[in-house]
Amino acid sequence: MAGPVPARSEVLDLLREVMDPELGVDIVSLGLIYKLEVTEDGVVDITMTLTTPGCPLHAIIGRSIERALLPLGVSDVKVQLVFSPPWDPRMMNDQAREELGMY
Repeated sequence: MAGPVPARSEVLDLLREVMDPELGVDIVSLGLIYKLEVTEDGVVDITMTLTTPGCPLHAIIGRSIERALLPLGVSDVKVQLVFSPPWDPRMMNDQAREELGMY
C-alpha cells in the first residue's frame, strides 16, 4: 500500500460511482452492499449481493468495483457475493426508488 489507509466513507463514495448496468442506479443506493471493511493494510473487503441470483453481470460489477477503488491506492479488493439475505427492493434508498419510479 503506497499511501494512508482510506476511510470507509471514501470507499463508499467511490462505490456510488459503480452502476448496476441493467438498472442504471449505483450499487450503494440499491442496497447491494451488505458489509464493507477496510483493513489496516489497505485491503477492502466487500460482501454484497445482486438484484437476482442469476444476474449475468456479476463479473462486470466486480471489475467496476476494482477500477473504482484503484485511485485510493488500496492493496487489494475482495468481493464476496452472497444471496442470503436475498435482495429486496425495500433495501434501496429513497433516491434509488425515485430514480426507478418505485415510490
